[in-house]
Amino acid sequence: MLTDTNGVTLPAAELERTLLAFAGEVAAAPPADDGALLRFTALFGAAPIGIALADPSGVIVEANAALAKLLGAATERLLGRHLAELAATPQDAGRLRAGLERITDAGDERRTVRGVHLDHRVDGGLITNVTLASLPGDQPGTRFPVLMAADADDLHLLGERLLHQNLHDPLTGLPNGAAFTARLEAALAAADDGEIALVYLDVDGFRVVNDGLGTGVADQVLKKVAGKLNAVFGGPHEGYEGYVARLSGDGFAALLRGPQLTRPHAVALVDRALADLNEPDYLDGQGIGVSASAGIVVRPAAEGEHVELLRAAELALHRAKEAGKAQWMLFDPQQDAHDRSRYQLGAVIAGALENGEFSLIYQPTVKLAKPDEIAAVNAGLRWHHPEQGELDSAEFYPLAQTTGMTVPLGRWLLAESLAATARWRDRYGDAAPDVCIRLPKRLATDPDLVLLVKEQLDRHALPARALRLCTDRESMFDGKGEVLDSFTVLADLGAQLVLTISGSSDLELIPRFGLPVRHVILSGAVIDALAEDPAETDVRHLGQLVTRAKELNLRIGAEGVRSAGHAQRLRELGVLAARGAFVTDSATGDEVDEMIERHAR
Repeated sequence: MLTDTNGVTLPAAELERTLLAFAGEVAAAPPADDGALLRFTALFGAAPIGIALADPSGVIVEANAALAKLLGAATERLLGRHLAELAATPQDAGRLRAGLERITDAGDERRTVRGVHLDHRVDGGLITNVTLASLPGDQPGTRFPVLMAADADDLHLLGERLLHQNLHDPLTGLPNGAAFTARLEAALAAADDGEIALVYLDVDGFRVVNDGLGTGVADQVLKKVAGKLNAVFGGPHEGYEGYVARLSGDGFAALLRGPQLTRPHAVALVDRALADLNEPDYLDGQGIGVSASAGIVVRPAAEGEHVELLRAAELALHRAKEAGKAQWMLFDPQQDAHDRSRYQLGAVIAGALENGEFSLIYQPTVKLAKPDEIAAVNAGLRWHHPEQGELDSAEFYPLAQTTGMTVPLGRWLLAESLAATARWRDRYGDAAPDVCIRLPKRLATDPDLVLLVKEQLDRHALPARALRLCTDRESMFDGKGEVLDSFTVLADLGAQLVLTISGSSDLELIPRFGLPVRHVILSGAVIDALAEDPAETDVRHLGQLVTRAKELNLRIGAEGVRSAGHAQRLRELGVLAARGAFVTDSATGDEVDEMIERHAR
């Protein structure tokens, strides 16, 4: 049957040799991997991109359905055509032939030809990127060209979708921080003569909504917030154009620019936005309204870099938060200069502590019956700044709270104060004063506080009674009672607890809650009232406080005592010890040494 030439005039012997040679090639070929062949066939047929397989000369022998659909032609009409003939123009055909030469002659594994016009039987042509590659043939050294192409419109839509996702917040649909920064840079680059306003807004206490009502409701609230802000600021308006973005969880920003934009106009819009946010939205039957704080910067569009503008708006927002929230604040360059100086201090506290720039400063408390005898010293911190000189704690301590440095400072204060107390006791014996320190709240609630205090006392061989811990009503009754718990344990160890009070309500907390307080310090208006020519009612009020304190077996002291006469009046009313300007507002360690030595003599 194989030698039946069916009319071909080739001699039988020659035909036999040809067929035997072909049979030999088939017999010598390695066995086919049927699984791999099936997988390739399935992938070829189901691939979403168009694929054409060609013979070594570039003539198409197989084309999948995706390529036929892409070119608007039946698969059969593509077979037998050269790959370059799929191009719609001679120039693009030449580019395809050059690409095929690169993968066959130069040995490139893959070649991408961008922006190729392919022939479409219905639409006339389409533009797409074409990838040319080659597959190994069934004989050693043979390669078969492959062409792959995808619908550029689909790629464009996919790119647009990915770009939108990359530049927009998925929850609210607003532009995100990256998009907002790009828009701001473009607005500043335009450098027109109009004004530009940047508004930073932050929802106040959003955690209450999130934790109290759940993330589902919180997300709905954020969507409502976004909608209200976009309604006020977004889109083109008469005289200006607005752009709103979500920058963070509950942080938003609005960019306003236009020839008729003014500072009062921007402020009025912010007022309107804050008022709209206060209006409750009903979600799951609950009327939920929020407040927000805002920082506003308005300046000519031609001035400044985008980084400076963003920073200015953020600082204005921080000032609004510090001022009590639920309000806006305009950026103030003078305030900014002051804030920069403060923030620079806060940023270098850790290094200053490590470099030994801090020292102890004391307020001596003397016995009113014996003004030369120091009963205790209140220890505090002083910073010897290399550029700004000596700084009291009021100038840097709030910054330490912001940066989390109060705990290291408090540990250093405790260790150095007890070390100084130990030196005084070794040198002066019973004439040495106790030391009183006020621990920062974060250290006072530290679960390791008791261990820390005990270690320091043991290190310096000090009895616990040598340490007085000062606190006040607000600190003592923190939300979880952690300060009271820690101080109660320390009082059980022997440390003396000192409570600063300003009236009878503070004093009555001691018996009501069984506070382990040994000393009370009268402070504020009740002491100031007796500075000069006190009224009879003020004298009677303080006398009643002293009487009640004695009934509770408390030792009574006072702070803020201005003069010897002031101190004498307090002594006559039963106050035992006091500190203030009548002794000295502050003293160094050497000055305390001199005071103790005078008493010891």
